[in-house]
Amino acid sequence: MGSAMRAHADVFRAGSASAVGSAGAVGSGIAAMGWAELRKLRHDNLDILTRSVQPLLWLFVFGTALRRNRLLSGGVHDYRAYLAPGVMAQAALFIAIFFGLAVIWERDVGQLQRLLATPLPRLAIVLGKAAGAGIRALAQALVLLFVLAVAGISIRWSVGGILGALALLVLATGGFACLSMILASLVRTRERFMGIGQMVMMPLFFASSALYPLAIMPAWLRVVAHGNPLTYEVHGMRSLLLGVNAGGTLWVDFLFVGTFAAIAAVIAARTYPRAIL
Repeated sequence: MGSAMRAHADVFRAGSASAVGSAGAVGSGIAAMGWAELRKLRHDNLDILTRSVQPLLWLFVFGTALRRNRLLSGGVHDYRAYLAPGVMAQAALFIAIFFGLAVIWERDVGQLQRLLATPLPRLAIVLGKAAGAGIRALAQALVLLFVLAVAGISIRWSVGGILGALALLVLATGGFACLSMILASLVRTRERFMGIGQMVMMPLFFASSALYPLAIMPAWLRVVAHGNPLTYEVHGMRSLLLGVNAGGTLWVDFLFVGTFAAIAAVIAARTYPRAIL
């Protein structure tokens, strides 16, 4: 009996070591690929500035035109402040959805095949690329926050609120980047991916609370919005940055977005090898 117990203990220790090693490999892969994306970003500062043009147009043209509209602003005195979290989320969504283009390009030049030949787990590769998208979204969000401060658009400048909103933004961006990688594994050309990316991104954006409160939506659109991860991302960011609560709770926003990101990552890890076929 003592031998059996020792055997079970040895199996448990081996399994634990294997699990720790696997988790370590995933963590190392994420860190390595995230650092590589950060280095690329350091050498391409213009990319962040050019990508910031579209959200700034939404904020200062669309937002200024409807600045005093109380129906759209959800009780906030300045519609630009109400719009700011939605614009940040939309800009990050744009980065994430078209991140799959990099997968198709890597396949075309043979880089993807070399990456899949490394000992890195597929999940580490997927999460590393998702982390890269999150880093780009974070950099862009910091630019937009700086613009909000300079323009005097009133949000709650608390450390906890800012960090929480940025964390939720990065988590959602990673989830949408995984969704983009799933789409990239199913199409063969960059041109086709561009069309599918637009078809996915625009309904996600407009069928959410990014531009307007859920309360003013027709009933059918409200049902769609309640199943949209972008709605929970924007709602959570709005709660943290403005103190505006449209009936939900913050932990539900994090739970929904986190669950979406986890499911998308698992599916992307399974479909990712198909991108080389």
